[in-house]
Formats: sequence, structure tokens, C-alpha cells
Amino acid sequence: MTTTNTNVSTKAARRKLNLLELANELSNVSKACKIMGYSRQQFYEIRRNYQTFGSEGLIDRVSGATNPHPNRLSEELEKVILDYSLINPTHGSIRVAQQLNLKGHSVSSGGVRGVWTRTKLLTKHQRLLRLDQHLKEHPIELNENQIKLLEKFNPEYRDRHIQADFTGDLVAMDTFMVGTLKGIGRVYLQTVIDCHSRYAWGTLHTSKMPITAVQTLNNEVLPFFEDHNIPIKTILTDNGREYCGREDQHPFELFLQLEEIEHRTTKVRRPQSNGYVERLHRTLLDEHFRIAGRTNFYETVDEMEKDFQVYLKFYNNERSHQGRNMNGRTPYQVFLDGIRELKKVEDQYFKLS
Repeated sequence: MTTTNTNVSTKAARRKLNLLELANELSNVSKACKIMGYSRQQFYEIRRNYQTFGSEGLIDRVSGATNPHPNRLSEELEKVILDYSLINPTHGSIRVAQQLNLKGHSVSSGGVRGVWTRTKLLTKHQRLLRLDQHLKEHPIELNENQIKLLEKFNPEYRDRHIQADFTGDLVAMDTFMVGTLKGIGRVYLQTVIDCHSRYAWGTLHTSKMPITAVQTLNNEVLPFFEDHNIPIKTILTDNGREYCGREDQHPFELFLQLEEIEHRTTKVRRPQSNGYVERLHRTLLDEHFRIAGRTNFYETVDEMEKDFQVYLKFYNNERSHQGRNMNGRTPYQVFLDGIRELKKVEDQYFKLS
């Protein structure tokens, strides 16, 4: 019972006690009830409760069951349902009930939904979130179906094997179509993200050419790293034509060779970005491009670029992030922390050598 409800019950009990005392002083039940605003029937009920239970009988009690519903599932069966939902978080209540019935557990789909409601797992998203959180707290061996679901639910999970211990250790790039402009055509976003800090860069273009990737690196990304006196070790891309080609002819490949940056690609036959970039694209769409597209009428790519750079500054320096190892920090905070981590590693290396 909350403090507010307790205070209300206490005042009501004192008022009932005053009614009994007034009736005793006046020796007239009807007159006391009229003064205090009670009926005679209420007076005799209050007096009977007081004589039977004492002061406790004057306290109003909320009507309704105080114990679990008699038809509520047992704790053992609830655990079976929760364990099954952890293994198969996308199964609906009917399928869960049918599968458990085949295993000898008598439960209905309504019973399954009741358990999910009490444990706040009613939606598929909540059950997937529970699996993701459970994996962080209690490392378990996942089956193929669980891995597939987590990779779809959390793009970053698919790249759990990608290690970026410090700033510049691994930088990912991708090309992303954000929309079309009348009289201009498709508008592409060349995105770059530091996988350790999630610090992002991006420039808008009207084509998917290798030169746009080179310009983004040369004009935006490399100067930022140079200002912080930190190199880029490796760049990860898909195998799209703007990134991959003959190493002695392709502009992007030649540029990375000149800058002494290792080039890694996702090992698939079709273009496919990594989870860090996919998560960034989803955020940029939800928080900027879809909103800006509804509220602004753009006639040129430069207009779009100007608004996008304003949002990108907010994204990197003011927006807290909840991804792996971010812990509510901004990308720029993690970017600086990652530089300090690199300096520690370098200092230890020089001491050992």
C-alpha cells in the first residue's frame, strides 16, 4: 500500500472512531450519524467491526483477492514457459502452448500470455531483448536459430568477432542511398565509422564512384585523425565496385596503399556491410533523413549536406549511445578514451622492447 493510501485509510479510521465517541456522548445514534454524515446501518457495521477487531476493524480494506488467482499456473510451469521463450523468443503463445502440450505440460495460449504479461515479455521485441541481455550476463552456447535471431535483432551482434580495441584500430565504410531529389536523381551517403568509438563521418553525393569514397576519406576522416595524432590501421568495406578492384588501378585501393592503410572486405560474394554501419544507417534514417525529408524542401545536395552535418555534430558530440561498450557515452568521449588506450599499449610495448 502506498503512503497516500495509508494516510487516507488512517483519516477514515479516525472519523469512524469520532462517530462512535460522539454517539456515546450524545446517547443518540441518529443525531451522531446526522452530524458525521453516516447512515444508521453504517454506524452499526462500524461498531460491530470495532467490537470484533478493535482499531484494526476501523481501517478500510481494498476489496478483491489478496492471493494469486486459484487458476494461475504453478511456478514450475511458469519456469518451463520462460525457459522455452528464451530458446525460441519469436514463437507466439499458441505455438508455445502446443509445443509444451506435446511435451506433457498442460497449458493454454492464454496461460502463456498471462506469464508473459506478468514478466513483461508480451511482445517479440521484449523477448528478444531478454535473450540479448541474458547472453551478456550469463554467457551460454546459442543454437543456430538463436544466433540468426540475435543477428537480425541487433546488427552489432553479427560483428561480435570484430575486435577494435582502440581508436583507429578498425574503421568501416559503406555507401547508402538516402533518397532522391527532383531534377537531380538519387542521393548517396558515403558513411565512415570508427568501430571502437562509433564516431561517424559522412558526405552526400549523386553517384557511387570510387572517387567519392576517396574524397570522404581524404577531406573528412584522415584530417580528423591527424588532428588527434592517431593513425588508421585498417578499413573494412563490402566488396562493392567503389571499394574493390585491381590493386594497381583502382583509385580507392591505390589511395589506401599510399596512406599505408590495410584494406579488409566482408567475405561474401555480394555487397554486404557490417553491423556497425547498418546500425548507423538505421539511426541516421530514423533520427534525421526521414524527419528532414518531411519538414524541409531540398532543391540541392548542398542544402541536404548542410543540415546533415549539423545532425552529425550532435550525433558525435551530444547524443549518448547504448551500443556495446558505449555505456551511455558520446562517440567523441569514447574516441578520446580509445586514444588513451592506444597510448598505454604503445608505452607498454616500448618498455618491454
